[in-house]
Amino acid sequence: MKTIKQSFLLLLCGIVFISASAWITLSADKLVNYAPKPAPKVQRLLYVATPGIRNYLGYGGHGIQVFDIDNNHKFVKFIKNPGGIMKKGIPSNVKGVDVSLATNCIYVSTLEAIQCIDLVTEKMLWEKEYEGGVDRISISPDGKIIYAPSLEKAHWNVVDAKTGDVITKIVTNSGAHNTIYGPDGKEVYLAGLKSTMLNIADTKTHTVSRQVGPFSAEIRPFTINGAQTLVYVNVNGLLGFEVGDLVTGKFLHRVVVEGWNVGEVKRHSCPSHGIGLTPDEKELWLCDGHNYRLHVFDNTVMPPVQKTSIALKDMPGWITFSLDGKYAYPATGDVIDVKTRKIVASLEDQDHNDVQSEKMVEIHFSGGKPVAAGDQFGLGQVRMTTRN
Repeated sequence: MKTIKQSFLLLLCGIVFISASAWITLSADKLVNYAPKPAPKVQRLLYVATPGIRNYLGYGGHGIQVFDIDNNHKFVKFIKNPGGIMKKGIPSNVKGVDVSLATNCIYVSTLEAIQCIDLVTEKMLWEKEYEGGVDRISISPDGKIIYAPSLEKAHWNVVDAKTGDVITKIVTNSGAHNTIYGPDGKEVYLAGLKSTMLNIADTKTHTVSRQVGPFSAEIRPFTINGAQTLVYVNVNGLLGFEVGDLVTGKFLHRVVVEGWNVGEVKRHSCPSHGIGLTPDEKELWLCDGHNYRLHVFDNTVMPPVQKTSIALKDMPGWITFSLDGKYAYPATGDVIDVKTRKIVASLEDQDHNDVQSEKMVEIHFSGGKPVAAGDQFGLGQVRMTTRN
């Protein structure tokens, strides 16, 4: 009798064990089936618009060269630009490049027009010519508005980024040239090639609200800090830069590069054409066209103090930085490690030819869609905690 009871208990325990095992297995399967999928890896790419050195096709052809930032800036692909053709049938100079995450498009401005290219399909959605031509454009932080300078003419066109339609026009009579949309979206900074004053436009009214300057000569490339309190400008005739107060409108400082001669330059007729802040704003990097150099300044003091210089393979006409501040991108196609000052890569197309351009922008993709973008200007990224 005792043996029968023991057998029954063993059988009962076995059933319980099997049932529990099955439940655990089923639960484990459910856990596996319902576990969240890992987030898609973010791909960081550098989009380089060409011809971005005048209309020289030898520096990258006609289109957009794309490079993998996390794979030693290796060539990824070439996106043909069906637009940007002059009436003579030759590709037009690229004047600017910018990105709107709101429309998922990259915009390329040429001498006469703007091309809108879908970043996913890589198809051109529209191309429109504008009165007076187009220079270096800038897009609002929300991606909806483009400020498009005419080509050294009297006005800026304010453009709908989705349609390309002109919303209004801002007349400054300053030789419209370089444009920076403020990070807070409230102001746009308008530099004319024929003026010593920097115009500031209110984005609610699309009218000039105030000016900064005068600077010592006509304004060329410029950049601003993230708090939108300081502007750093190249001016004609100066190997160096000047600083202005964006709040008071006053001229603050003139900084001259020491230890290097001023000489002839191949392009732009300006000793320093190209200036940018590292994203943390601790340094300012300055182009030197005659000496084929970048000069690095300590920007933690005011005025900034010269620290060192970096030799390049060609004349730099522009400078910007990666979003994380690790790399500097002069127009020469050299890729520079900001911390070590060493050239760590050189942009090359699929046939290993040099790619050079003064118009490039970083774009991040996740799941095949653009999720973040940098800027073409080398803007400071240190924001004020509060700003009215």
